[in-house]
Amino acid sequence: MPNFKLTCAAALAATLAVSTLAAPTLVRAQDSGTPTSYKGDMLHWIKAAEDELVQLSDAMPESKYSWRPGKGVRSVGEVYLHVAAANFGIPSFFGVKPPEGFDIKTYEKSMTKKDDIRKALMDSFAHMEEAFTNMSDEDMEKQADVMGNPMTARGAFVLLLSHAHEHLGQSIAYARVNGVVPPWTAKRVAALKESQEKPAAAK
Repeated sequence: MPNFKLTCAAALAATLAVSTLAAPTLVRAQDSGTPTSYKGDMLHWIKAAEDELVQLSDAMPESKYSWRPGKGVRSVGEVYLHVAAANFGIPSFFGVKPPEGFDIKTYEKSMTKKDDIRKALMDSFAHMEEAFTNMSDEDMEKQADVMGNPMTARGAFVLLLSHAHEHLGQSIAYARVNGVVPPWTAKRVAALKESQEKPAAAK
């Protein structure tokens, strides 16, 4: 049986190597002619993580949502819910009301069906992005204790950005180990193959 850590590392390295070939196709503030700001830049990369996590959650078969690499490690579905829990929960320390009945400590084990988990993931990003967009510069400087870590609201959203990308990488490795090619990679490979075949067909 192959070593899981080595397999994951190889899968993630291969994915990252391909990913560096093309940046996300989302429109950034500076690309649209709008003056750039740290909020615009951050929102761009938050949405980049959201887009790829949602694509992965769609590509993963429901039968794989319960797959986990070992005992005591989060399953595929639990990773998505872990991201959702942070998106819903961390803004609440700065006065943003989470969904009714939400409990950050138990949320990642609160559902098992693919459709429910995907909806929760998408809803959590919408919730977090709305909170981020609507928060004033003054409110961004307010401080709170976030599970034992004192930070500003601005720092909390930086944490959410890095958290989403951290678990995107984990989810890519999970997908690769289970034979699922990330959709954006599959599209680039297919487009490259098509472009290479066109000149040959024209001869």
